[in-house]
Amino acid sequence: MRFMMIVKASKDSEAGKMPGASLLAAMNRYNQELMKAGVLLDLSGLHPSSKGFKVRYSADGQPTVIDGPFAETKELVGGYWIIKVNSREEAVEWARRAPAPHENQECEIEVRQIFELSEFEPNEAIDQARELGKQLHNSKT
Repeated sequence: MRFMMIVKASKDSEAGKMPGASLLAAMNRYNQELMKAGVLLDLSGLHPSSKGFKVRYSADGQPTVIDGPFAETKELVGGYWIIKVNSREEAVEWARRAPAPHENQECEIEVRQIFELSEFEPNEAIDQARELGKQLHNSKT
């Protein structure tokens, strides 16, 4: 089972303020624990939304690009981990061990399970997605 642990942005992260040395050290220790346990698949922090954009689609499917920044900081993503574990309980355990992602303020990490192709009804599109996944994996090795 794969899970994404989503670090919510803060006013500081949206202002481009980098984490302090003690938080970076705590995150590094945590990331090392994830790696040693063999559950870490990917992780990264994200630049503020002022450097990003959204693509919004109208009801007829027409895309419009909207440049950041975006107003609702509490709804924005500041970083993430992707982990592969054996159960939801194990994901909860890892999420609870993560250091608080923002210093001296209330903050949260949202955890969401990632869909696996095996959860979808078999069809041609799923077969194509599996093939694409194989190609992607082979290009990384």
